[in-house]
Amino acid sequence: MSNKMKKSLSPAQQKYQVFAKVREPSRPVLLNSFRAFIVGGIICTIGQAFQFIYMTFFNFTEVTASNPTVASLIIIATILTGFGVYDHISQYAGGGTIVPVTGFANTLVSAAIEHRSEGYLLGVGGNMFKIAGPVIAYGVVSAFVVTIVRFIIIELGGM
Repeated sequence: MSNKMKKSLSPAQQKYQVFAKVREPSRPVLLNSFRAFIVGGIICTIGQAFQFIYMTFFNFTEVTASNPTVASLIIIATILTGFGVYDHISQYAGGGTIVPVTGFANTLVSAAIEHRSEGYLLGVGGNMFKIAGPVIAYGVVSAFVVTIVRFIIIELGGM
């Protein structure tokens, strides 16, 4: 809490803040970081294994194998979220599950499951796109900006 907020608290509230701070359990930051690192690495290793499988058995190139790899990871994360398994993995690993694409798939499916009682169109679809919409908009705008910068550097820089 900032010093400015502490000044506006009454003496009883300040006493409670001290009381609560003493009894707050400490967080095992090192253990949580280790878990996030390991689980995030396992997810990425699984993705790398899928890419290897697509390249070896289906004759994809390294570039073309990336799309089915991402789709496979999204499908697995969606199924695990639907069965409630991904939530347990997230509880254990913390931030390690949100870094890969599986975290985004989990977020979308969780929103859909949470609002399915409101109907499939307005509940599931509407709430999924509340989450996906900003991500898609950000992706489109960033792609546009990067393209403009690339055009300026390569095309106009060569003159």
